[in-house]
Amino acid sequence: MASGFPGRELGLGGNGEGNLLKRTLLEMERQQTQHAILLRSVRQRTQAVPSVSMFVPVVGCLSCNSSAAAAPERMGSSLSPVDCSEPGFTARTGLPPPVSATGSRSSGSMRDQLRELERRLLLDDDEEAEASAPSGSAVTHAEWGEAIQRLISPPPPLLSTATDLSSSTVSFASCSPPSSLPSPPPPSRQMLLDTATALGEGNLEAVRANLAVLRRAADPRGDPEHRLTAVMVAALLSRLNHPQVGSSHPITDLRSPEHFTATQMLYDLSPCFKLGFVAASSAILETTKDESKIHIVDFEVGQGGQYDALLLALANCRCPPAIRVTAVADPSSRFTNINIGDMRAVGDRIKNLAERTGIRLRFKVVSLRAAELDAASLGCEPGEEALVVNLPFVLSRVPDESVSPDNPRDELLRRVRALRPRLVALAEQEINTNTAAFPARLAEACGHYGALLESLEAAARGSPDRGWAEAGLARRAVNAVAREGAERVERCEVFGKWRARMNMAGFQPVPLGPAVVELVKARVASTCSNPGFTVKEEAGGLALGLGWMGRVLTVASAWR
Repeated sequence: MASGFPGRELGLGGNGEGNLLKRTLLEMERQQTQHAILLRSVRQRTQAVPSVSMFVPVVGCLSCNSSAAAAPERMGSSLSPVDCSEPGFTARTGLPPPVSATGSRSSGSMRDQLRELERRLLLDDDEEAEASAPSGSAVTHAEWGEAIQRLISPPPPLLSTATDLSSSTVSFASCSPPSSLPSPPPPSRQMLLDTATALGEGNLEAVRANLAVLRRAADPRGDPEHRLTAVMVAALLSRLNHPQVGSSHPITDLRSPEHFTATQMLYDLSPCFKLGFVAASSAILETTKDESKIHIVDFEVGQGGQYDALLLALANCRCPPAIRVTAVADPSSRFTNINIGDMRAVGDRIKNLAERTGIRLRFKVVSLRAAELDAASLGCEPGEEALVVNLPFVLSRVPDESVSPDNPRDELLRRVRALRPRLVALAEQEINTNTAAFPARLAEACGHYGALLESLEAAARGSPDRGWAEAGLARRAVNAVAREGAERVERCEVFGKWRARMNMAGFQPVPLGPAVVELVKARVASTCSNPGFTVKEEAGGLALGLGWMGRVLTVASAWR
């Protein structure tokens, strides 16, 4: 290997030639100033960014515990294995620290890099200290990191070592990186999709190898991409460890009080969910603006947050109408996560608010199966009141014909249709997790939940409730992606499918109208200062799409 001096070669064998050369260089440095200047100029020599073929083996020796002796073989070089713990090598790459790029890139850049590595191996303690001193390099650590990131942006290679994947979950509350080290850059989403495909094909070796890489990047407290990786890794592990229907109890977590609380926090913090409720309330107000009595049959009362804005708007009317709210709970549903006592407590809070705003309001809870729903059981008064049905984010949790031949989803819609309501308010997430196959569901979930996490980063940064909300969102995503059959609670569909289903059930769309659209847009402008949040009319004004950075995440619509 050329040493950089004419007629001289660097010896790396055990014959002491390398040490002899080091002494010769030191003598030259002490005796001749111009040679010392030449040595310093060598240290400032242009160092090209390593090629992928050179970088990947070194990463492999760090992350895969592979033999260091394999690196020279893969590099096609006779260079001895590099000790990445040697001073003067960066912790992540095993390469020398960057130096300034003052000269042109020559065709012998690889040769220069090998010579630089060789020179590092020969440094004694004094020279190492000198080399570690600031050299006035024009290349910053950030620029170096960006260059390395561009090299490793393709999906990392599959690991050859077995990794213990006995844990089937990723903690969404306690998992955080060490404070002294930044989170590693997440693998590309393509690796998640490749893992899902391999899992569907039964290639467990590839699945476990990919998951070993993905789990290191899964950080529920990192940036949105790290958080998404954590969610999708949890879904992949759930699918890997419980491949058969009935092999676990995934619905239990979705019916817990903790999940109910997390869901309400998500609805409060996420503008896309919150605006879905705002659009539903606005459609109700627009339809019933000339009515003196309004009866709301509500299948998703939650914590009653939707009624705060609704009652305040009604209080501004010249003659506020009388309101009756009937909250429906299905005792036979596996998807009901609120008990009757909690709903009554919510009703008391709504009544207290109505009393303070001067609104006459009655609240009642009924426990009815879908087959028992009719005007009499709900206490409807046809001709005496304007009946509206509130179904925000409800239908996606009701199983359809793909789960049960009884098709509870369409049965519920037929029963609602028989009530002849003035309006049915609907809001759902814009994602197909119902009929799509597992790999396609994961692909859709990456885009949808990735955008949701980004929007929460923009809207709820610093909120103490954000961790709860995202934990609930993660449970929903894992269930929607990983589970099959009756165990998949979250069965969302895109608006086109909801439109077809509503039409088949006998409903016709009701245009939301400019008043509703402008009200929602004004609400976005007043509460969501980030321009990434968007409001878009869908299907020729028949629905309102609420989204982040151009991707629609929730859609609100009205029917009669």
